[in-house]
Amino acid sequence: MPTEPGQDSPAASLERPVVTIVVVPRERFCVSERALEVLYERTRHAFSLVYIDAGSPRATRRRLESEALSRGFTLIRTERYLTPNRARNLGLANAGDSKYVVFLDNDVLVSAGWLEALIRCAEETGAAAVGPVTCIGEPEGQIVHSAGGLGHIDETNGVRLLVHENHFDHARLDAIRPLLRRGVTELVEFHCVLVRRDILARIGPLDEAILNDPHHLDFCLTVREAGGRIFLEPGSVVTQIAPPPVPWSDLAFFLQRWNRPATRRSLRHFTRKWQIRSDDPAIQRLAEWLGHRKHLAFRGLHRRVERVVGWRIGRIIERIGLASLEEAVSSAVFYALQRGDHDDRLSA
Repeated sequence: MPTEPGQDSPAASLERPVVTIVVVPRERFCVSERALEVLYERTRHAFSLVYIDAGSPRATRRRLESEALSRGFTLIRTERYLTPNRARNLGLANAGDSKYVVFLDNDVLVSAGWLEALIRCAEETGAAAVGPVTCIGEPEGQIVHSAGGLGHIDETNGVRLLVHENHFDHARLDAIRPLLRRGVTELVEFHCVLVRRDILARIGPLDEAILNDPHHLDFCLTVREAGGRIFLEPGSVVTQIAPPPVPWSDLAFFLQRWNRPATRRSLRHFTRKWQIRSDDPAIQRLAEWLGHRKHLAFRGLHRRVERVVGWRIGRIIERIGLASLEEAVSSAVFYALQRGDHDDRLSA
């Protein structure tokens, strides 16, 4: 049977490594449909898709159901929000026996050739995990968020200190592209990562006690502790579409993802697991970043206040009142969702 220009023959597809993409919700649902459309438009390599829809709004749910029927992918829905690692484990349990699994956030736009480059790297190097260059914001593919990095525990002076750094964070991709080379790295992020199935079998399920970040750090430390090598593949580029905005329909999910109780619980578990002091400087920087993340949900409110009362008075009101309001709303959402239910109602 002839193939269309740009498509692979059935024989070529059968010779290629089998890969399953597991898409999980990151922090918003409003970009899900766009990212899914881009995934199919720009991915030429054959793949299976398992899509985790954890509590999306009704309109998004219906469109995902329609896409699953027309495109033939596996859609798994829960009626409650899931933490990222719990969603990944659910997807992994339904991913069949493919040689590779790609974990992909639902707000990531892939670029042409992204999957081929990741698989080629894994095949040629034997890597346990391969990460792309991850950019952030729009226009796509311009500002780097992560291009590998450092993620290890230093015991030089008898104290276990976490070393954590994203390489080329906030650099312009065009400016640093000549510096990028395929190679071993200590750090990749869960925005997009290809993982060899046998390393997942070796390390077991992803740690669901880590409710938000630093789940990528925990994964990388675990893979390397198990003897796996992690590679950066600069031939693959993806872009995370970061907030704002955070639509009203996504607010509860966003706050559940980034609220302070979840952050504290995750960091406490991570430090105990890896025997790191809670006052470790890298942990403190992570805590500060995570603490500020939820403010993106209230940026529109801040701007409206400033338009009414002026910039200076607006900032005073933010420090005195709005910050406390944000904290109260965020914590209330978290504890309400924690009480809600622990039994997932699944439909595929």
